Amino acid sequence: MEFQQNLLEYISQSLMTIGETISVAESVTSGCLQLAFSQMPSASLFYKGGMTTYTLPEKVRLLKVNQQEAEDCDCVSENIAETMALKVAKLYESDWSIATTGYSTPIRSSAYRIFAYFSFSYKGEIILTKKLELHPKTQALNAQLYYTEFILGCFKSELNRILILK
Repeated sequence: MEFQQNLLEYISQSLMTIGETISVAESVTSGCLQLAFSQMPSASLFYKGGMTTYTLPEKVRLLKVNQQEAEDCDCVSENIAETMALKVAKLYESDWSIATTGYSTPIRSSAYRIFAYFSFSYKGEIILTKKLELHPKTQALNAQLYYTEFILGCFKSELNRILILK
C-alpha cells in the first residue's frame, strides 16, 4: 500500500507546526488510516494511536456506541462515525480524531451498495462528517484504499482551515 508521500508529509508538518495530536478509530478502513499515519515523518510526535473496531460488540464496548442504534443501522451511520470520533479522541486524549464506518463490499445490509461515513473531531467537537459512495463493483481493497486517500485529503483541507485561523 502506497499513499501520496506529499500528502503524508503535509499532514505531518501541519500537525507538528500547530503542536497538536491525532488518534483514529476505524471500521471499514480496517487499519489503513493507522498505517498511513505511522508512515508519516516524525509520526510519534503527533500520532497517538488508533484502533480498529470491526464488530458491533467492540464498537459498543470500546467506543461506547449505543447498542440499539448500532443494531438498527448495522453500525453504519453518520452518528455512529461521530460517536466513534469523539470517543477515540477522548480515549487517546488527542486534539484531533478521525473515525470511519461503512462497507467495502456490497451486502444485503448495505442495499448492495458500497459506502462509508467518516467523521473528524477537533478539540471535543465534530467538525466534519461525510458520506462517500463508490461503484458497487469496486474491489474491497480498492474501496478501503480509496476511502483512506480521500479521507486524508479531506483532513488536509481541515488542517489548512485551522492553520489559516491560527
